[in-house]
Amino acid sequence: WIHRFESEFSIELDEYKVIRILDDLFKETSDASIALYFFRWSELWIGAEHSSRSISRMIHILVSGNMNFRAVDMLLRLVKRCGGEERPLCLLMNDIFETRSDRRVLEAVFSMLVDCCVQERKVDMALKLTYKMDQFGIFPSRGVCISLLKQILRIHGLELAHEFVEHMISGRRHLNAAVLSLFISKYCFDGCFDKGWELLIGMKQYGIRPDVVAFTDSVSVSSVIEGFCKVGKPEEAVKLIHYFRLRPNIFVYSSFLSKICNEGDMLKASTIFQEIFELGLLPDCVSYTTMIGGYCKSGKIDKAFQYFGALLKSGNLPSLTTYTLLIGGCSKYGNVGDAEALLRNMKTEGLVPDVVTYNNLMHGYGKTHQLNKVFELVDGMRSAGISPDVATYNILIHSMVTRGYVDEANGIISELVRRGFVPDAFAFTDVIGGFSKKGDFQEAFLLWFYMADLRVKPDVVTCSALLHGYCRAQRMGEAIVLFTKLLDVGLKPDVVLYNTLIHGYCSVGDIEKACELIGSMVQKGMLPNNSTYQALVVGLEEKRFPDEDEDGEGKASEVMFD
Repeated sequence: WIHRFESEFSIELDEYKVIRILDDLFKETSDASIALYFFRWSELWIGAEHSSRSISRMIHILVSGNMNFRAVDMLLRLVKRCGGEERPLCLLMNDIFETRSDRRVLEAVFSMLVDCCVQERKVDMALKLTYKMDQFGIFPSRGVCISLLKQILRIHGLELAHEFVEHMISGRRHLNAAVLSLFISKYCFDGCFDKGWELLIGMKQYGIRPDVVAFTDSVSVSSVIEGFCKVGKPEEAVKLIHYFRLRPNIFVYSSFLSKICNEGDMLKASTIFQEIFELGLLPDCVSYTTMIGGYCKSGKIDKAFQYFGALLKSGNLPSLTTYTLLIGGCSKYGNVGDAEALLRNMKTEGLVPDVVTYNNLMHGYGKTHQLNKVFELVDGMRSAGISPDVATYNILIHSMVTRGYVDEANGIISELVRRGFVPDAFAFTDVIGGFSKKGDFQEAFLLWFYMADLRVKPDVVTCSALLHGYCRAQRMGEAIVLFTKLLDVGLKPDVVLYNTLIHGYCSVGDIEKACELIGSMVQKGMLPNNSTYQALVVGLEEKRFPDEDEDGEGKASEVMFD
């Protein structure tokens, strides 16, 4: 037919004729693909793009013929063509309305149009179209409303989202678990867990039962459970589970495990981990990794490796985080050989170490005084295209200072600054402490002033490093002058700083001054600890006269508890 049309007829196809032929083809064949073929051919015949009305009618036919995916493609192109302007989209809506033939199809097309705006991140436009649809007595489908609501919450927040929900209700779209779960998730994301809890209770009172996961991308109960766990209220999470009589899933258990492992209660964590199996659930990589991280943090590397073995046997694949935690645990406690083996294994499995992985191993080399390997690892990072970060340089500088290469560490700081990289207070503190330890206070203060020039603010640890050097050299006059100046500029000393000075005064036999500092500590709300007590014992033992019966410990107890 098309061939005969091209060879025997010469007819001008305008908008009206195209729409009429499209309708006739679909009416006679009930096949939207034939109408689509003519639509595309006629565009070539005309030599120009079809009008908005012709496209709108074609979209109606595609939806009527169950070719929604083709209709969405056309609508997406139209939305992109309109840009961010409201007028072209409103004109398109009018064309879609005027070329309608079935109300059900019209509702579907309008919903698709709004969804296309959401997909293109034109949320404000989608919202305006939704309100304009009211003029035609039509409201978007529930799924489109939820997609739009999700984006409103992400971009505009709760106030506009509440207005849209009221609009949904006026359009006879009743609230369900999916809609309310979006609000619960938002409340929990913003840290308003109490409001999330209240909304959950309200859902139950109105007969809307929240599942553990109520909607694909928005958790309801799980959001609140995870939130309570993160803020240290696992008992509230347990109450919630019992209240709704829910069977927790692996997501919920992972939240519990994370909180308990962070607290260091690995006995309780292992009990909960066992409950996962008893309920017929299977732990995933996240669950195993959480346990591994908890045991590494508590120094029980053997137990961490047991869970690593169980992870491998379960068929789950270790993640980058799994290996990084294990390498960090091994390095922290001196098992550098095991850390190196883990690094080789993860590379064999196709995992690419990141800067944190390398930093963890570098920390192990530094602790075991393998300074040459620290430098080799930095070179290896650069060769792998991984840029060292602040932590990398801190570990490098700390390792050098520990080995006594203070001048060289200071040189690295200068070189980093020359290259435009400003080290943080930790790096400066290490080098200042190194200079102070060997009595080179001139270099220590030069570096102190250099910090100020670079606008790096010294912290209480930096001050302690300088004071410790003075106390170590028994230069207590200079130590107390520096301490007083630091107080004048707003330094808030901690127990460690006070103990450094107290130990210094006790070492030179000035118990009276040490006692004054203890009194100052108490006035500032800090209680003396065992380190304070031991410093007093040493000082009083050295000062004790032969005719005195009471030993240093007894005298120290009197001072501490007087």
